Amino acid sequence: MLHPQVEVSLAIRRRPSADVLAADPYAQLLFARAAMEESNEAECGPAIPLPVVVDVDADGVPCRLYATGVDAPVFVYVHGGGWCYGSIETFDRLCRRIADRSGCAVLSVGYRLAPEHVFPAALDDVETALAWIRKEGAGLGVDPSRLAIGGDSAGGQLATVAARRQRDAATPLDYQVLIYPAIDPMTASESYDEVGGHGLDRESMRLAWESFVPDPALRFSPDVAPLAVADLTGMPPTLLITAEYDVLRDEGADYADALLAAGVPVVHVRYAGVNHGFARKLVLFDAARAAADHIAASLRAALTF
Repeated sequence: MLHPQVEVSLAIRRRPSADVLAADPYAQLLFARAAMEESNEAECGPAIPLPVVVDVDADGVPCRLYATGVDAPVFVYVHGGGWCYGSIETFDRLCRRIADRSGCAVLSVGYRLAPEHVFPAALDDVETALAWIRKEGAGLGVDPSRLAIGGDSAGGQLATVAARRQRDAATPLDYQVLIYPAIDPMTASESYDEVGGHGLDRESMRLAWESFVPDPALRFSPDVAPLAVADLTGMPPTLLITAEYDVLRDEGADYADALLAAGVPVVHVRYAGVNHGFARKLVLFDAARAAADHIAASLRAALTF
């Protein structure tokens, strides 16, 4: 059953008019960016104060570092938003809560957005941030030898592709957290037809994929489509979260199954009654606070060694 909090959440954000929808796709993306930023306070609530919240330049990539103590393990967070919107600020409250509850430092990555910057710009920025925190982390008072990555939606896709590339470079990460990750450029799973709507549908996901990777020939390469990887063996242990009323639900579950089949330890949790995007909306969803605390607990368990 769809939770009543979903309807409340959908009423908060400004929706595009028919004129905007009839305009070119770029106008729709700009509208979505502005609407997400405008609704941030109403969706995410007040900021938890932390001892360290500092904006940093990670070799040209804007990031924000959150920490509650010294020598903490590091969780690199890659925000969602269809590769086209979202920001460090719109995920600030979630990152604060994870840092506060986990004891990990959180590095939130402000990667370049499509369609102005298409693939592989965002992935390059995530990898630059990873290299930077490995190099500079000790000087910042954190412990980059214990390093995890995570993200939601489009950020989940970027996070797991970066994790696979780190594996291939023999610099594996210790853990990954994937929150309703975007996995399938074909948008072919049954959940698109079963639960389409509730804030996300096939048309909007196709626009996102096409904006991120305009060249169709690249959309099924391993650096775009995680399930195109021939061998997932050696990927980091994974917490994968899906939502019952989310069109990305089934592809996330398929990816969890593929990781398990490759021998990767996976915990897949489906949150009932909620829709895509719930996890950052801490003031609106009971499930968001539960998910953030679950992520924090899993990071604490995985990185405390």
